[in-house]
Amino acid sequence: MERLLTVEQAALALGGISKYTIQAWLSSGKLTRTKVGSRTMIRESDLQQVIEVGGKSRANRSRGE
Repeated sequence: MERLLTVEQAALALGGISKYTIQAWLSSGKLTRTKVGSRTMIRESDLQQVIEVGGKSRANRSRGE
C-alpha cells in the first residue's frame, strides 16, 4: 500500500515549504489530491513526481515544456 501524506507532511518532506504552497499546487493541478473521508492526502509517488519535474504542472508536462 502506498504511503499517503497530509498537506503538512508533504510541505515538510519538501524541506519545510509552506503548507499554503502545497495547497496552491493542489488547486493549480501541480499535485493531485486524494480524499480520505474529508481529509486531503497526497500520494508519496505524486509528491516524488513533482520533485522530479521541478514543480511543472501536468498541462506543461504533457506539452513537453
